Amino acid sequence: MSLPKTARAAVVVEYGKPIEIRELPVPRENELEPGALLVRVDVASICGSDVHQWDGMTQALAPAQLPIVLGHEMMGTVVAFGPGPREDSIGQPLKEGDRLLWTHVYCGQCQECRVQHTPTLCRRKKQYMRTNCERFPYLVGGFAQYCYVFPPSGRVRIPDGVPDGVASAASCALRTVIHAFDRVGRVEPHQRVVIQGAGPLGLFATAVANHAGVSELIVVGAPARRLDLAKRWGASAVVSVEELPTAEARLARVRELTGGFGADVVFELSGAPYAFAEGLDFLRPGGRYAVVGQLGGPLTPVQAALFVRKQATILGVQSADIGQFWKALEFVRRTASRYDFEAMLTTRYSLDRINDAIQNMRAFREIKPLVLPWAS
Repeated sequence: MSLPKTARAAVVVEYGKPIEIRELPVPRENELEPGALLVRVDVASICGSDVHQWDGMTQALAPAQLPIVLGHEMMGTVVAFGPGPREDSIGQPLKEGDRLLWTHVYCGQCQECRVQHTPTLCRRKKQYMRTNCERFPYLVGGFAQYCYVFPPSGRVRIPDGVPDGVASAASCALRTVIHAFDRVGRVEPHQRVVIQGAGPLGLFATAVANHAGVSELIVVGAPARRLDLAKRWGASAVVSVEELPTAEARLARVRELTGGFGADVVFELSGAPYAFAEGLDFLRPGGRYAVVGQLGGPLTPVQAALFVRKQATILGVQSADIGQFWKALEFVRRTASRYDFEAMLTTRYSLDRINDAIQNMRAFREIKPLVLPWAS
């Protein structure tokens, strides 16, 4: 197909300042590296980490090279291939016009990639949304009309029947939740599970835990609109941080709901700095705690003796590898009749309204808004 010379993209030039819409060069087909792809971005969804990338909160732990194209949660249609095999990471053939998800760039050569088999910890990784957009290949973020898929990036074809917006949300929120469940290990139906956070991560985790057969499933979060969706997706109880604004009140309620035992498994998916210490209190002795949502922010005090007294297992979870992307898409495909995933998707924004979208997400007026790069 004929490609334009430039494409529109939402560019962060300075942290916390208005995002600029710029025209960036579109790589020519003869410039694509072996194994690279060029994808037309059809939908990009907004993640909480996009907000924190824009405001600079993540800079201390995950430095970016400004200016950057914002956005990392996206899906698109293949429009051009570099030299090499035309298949995805699980061996399915790819052709122009196929819908696709893809991972960050993991080198495949370092100890973390090759020996530990933990590519999300790759010491040479390159991330979409954190790569300078003034150098080739320029289009390296989700809030743009095209995205360059680097050769090492895992990629998986989106199954027929999975809507574009849901696939986009699966490319970060759901695949990270799947990674968290993989890290935690088997969750038994008789176990008590607490999910901290009722945003997209927490809601997807609610669906996954419910599908696993968990009967005592408590979601702690706000606002009411999100908690209502959590109940529809299988939460047996919800605890509103608006109705119970103190940690002591929330702990008392969780203890009551768990018969005084606490939770066998806790997932921290809220991103609130205070949530880690609170989740540790929710945990029963011998329990497992998956920490996903913490992206930076102020230091918070934690009583280290609790780790010892509870013999707690604490598991950090970062991003996901291509296997979790595939599992996320399969989960959506197989459970769509049970969970109305599109109910999570809220306002649709054009690129020209990206600043409104970020501010509305920041103010919790959205659950999972979508950016449509080609909309006027």
